[in-house]
Amino acid sequence: MASGPKIPKISTPAPAPVEVALGPIMRFARMESAGGIVLIVCALAAMVWANSPAASSYVQLFHESKFTVGFGEWKLSKAFILWINDLLMAVFFLLVGLEIKREVLVGELRSPKAAALPIAAAVGGMAFPGLIYALVNMGEPGLRGWGVPMATDIAFALGVMALLGSRVPVALKVFLTSLAIVDDLGALLIIAIFYTDKVGFGYLGWAAVLLVALAAINLAGVRARLPYLLVGLVVWYCFLKSGVHATIAGVLVAMTIPARTRVDRAVYADFAQNMIDRFRAEGVDGGKRWTTSAQQGALLALEDANEKVETPLRSLEHKLIPWVAFLILPVFALANAGVALSTGGAEDAAPVWTSRVLIGVVLGLVIGKPLGVMLVSWLAVKAGVARLPTGVCWGQVHGAGWLAGIGFTMALFIANLAFKENAAMLDAAKLGVLGASVLAGVIGLVILARATRGGGNDH
Repeated sequence: MASGPKIPKISTPAPAPVEVALGPIMRFARMESAGGIVLIVCALAAMVWANSPAASSYVQLFHESKFTVGFGEWKLSKAFILWINDLLMAVFFLLVGLEIKREVLVGELRSPKAAALPIAAAVGGMAFPGLIYALVNMGEPGLRGWGVPMATDIAFALGVMALLGSRVPVALKVFLTSLAIVDDLGALLIIAIFYTDKVGFGYLGWAAVLLVALAAINLAGVRARLPYLLVGLVVWYCFLKSGVHATIAGVLVAMTIPARTRVDRAVYADFAQNMIDRFRAEGVDGGKRWTTSAQQGALLALEDANEKVETPLRSLEHKLIPWVAFLILPVFALANAGVALSTGGAEDAAPVWTSRVLIGVVLGLVIGKPLGVMLVSWLAVKAGVARLPTGVCWGQVHGAGWLAGIGFTMALFIANLAFKENAAMLDAAKLGVLGASVLAGVIGLVILARATRGGGNDH
C-alpha cells in the first residue's frame, strides 16, 4: 500500500490545548511506518489473545459468531472472520487495484525501461519462494499452499524501510513499492486461477455486465464516486456467489475508476492564481483571524477547482489509505493472526513446529524472496533489459529483497484460501508467515542500515 506524496503544510498560530493533547497521536498517524506498527500491535494482540485463558472468546467472536445482512434470497449469513476476509479485504484490494492502475498510467510502471527492474524482481521474488515451498512439500497435502510465501506486504515492507528515514534513497522506495505492486498483481492472478474451487458462470456473467456498465459511465465522463461504489458493491456480491473470491471484484472495479482529469492544467493554474489574487486583494492583515465574504467565495471557488482537477482515482485512493491502514488491515490481522501454539502438552505442539507447511513458508520467505529478487534483478541488469535506479546500490537492492520477504497480510490471506478445510495446516502456515516476516524484516533492516550508512553506490 503505497503512501501519497508529501504535502506541504501551511503555518498556523499556536495550537489550542486539545490540539496539543492530540498532537502525538496525529504525528504518529502521519508517520510512514505507522500502519506497519499498528499491524504489528494487532498481530501480537491476536497471538496473546488466542493463547490466553480468554482464548475461547477469540474463537467465539471471529469464528463462531455469525452476522446476517439482507433478507430473503438476498440474505448473507457469515462468521465474523469471513465478513472481514471477504468484504473488508475487498476494500483493501480496491486500493491495491487503484495503486496498480496509477502506477501503470503515470507511475514507475509506465516506462518499460524503468518498470523492467521491479517486474523482474517481483517475478523472481514470486517464483523462487513458490519453488522452494513446492520442493519441501512435494507429494504432501500441504503442496496446495505453494502460493503462500510468494506474497509481499507492501505496508509492512515500506513501514520497516521508513524506520531509516532520509538515509534511504527515494529511488529505492519507488523500486520496492513497484515491486510490491507487481507482486500484488501476481498474487491476485494466483488467487483467481488456482484458489477458486468452483465457478458460477451465471453470477460471473452479471458481474461482467456490471463492469462493462462501469467502464461505459467512465467513458461518458461520470466522475462522482458514488455510482462506481454502489455498482461495485453489487459486483462484489456477484463474485461472492460465483465462487471466485470476492476480493477480486475490488481490483476489477478499481480498473473502471476514472484516472484522468477533465480540467486543463494551464486553465486550472490561471484560475487558482486568480482566486488567490482575489483573496489577497481583500487584505491579508496578519492580526485578523476571520475572512471576508469575498475571501470565502474565493476559497470555495478554489476548493471546487481543486476537486475538479484531481482525478477520481487519486481522490478515492487518498481517502481509502487511512481507512485501510488503520482499520481494515489491523482488524484483518487481529482476526487472522491468532494461532494457538498448543492445545495441550509439548506433544500437541510438535506437529505444528515440524510441519512441512511451516518449514516451506519460512524457507520460501527468508531464502526464496531475497534470493529471487536479487538474482533475477542482477540478471536483468546484466542482460541490459533493466537498469539500476540512480543512487541505488546492489547492497540496498539486497536489503529491499529481504523486506520483500515480509509476507504478512497477503500471505495470511492466501493461507486462508489454501487451507480453509485443514485447520492444522492453516495454523502452521500462519505461524510460518508471522515468524518469517519478523525474521525477514529484521535482517532486511540491518542490511539496509549498513548499505545506506555511507550512501555508497557500489554498482
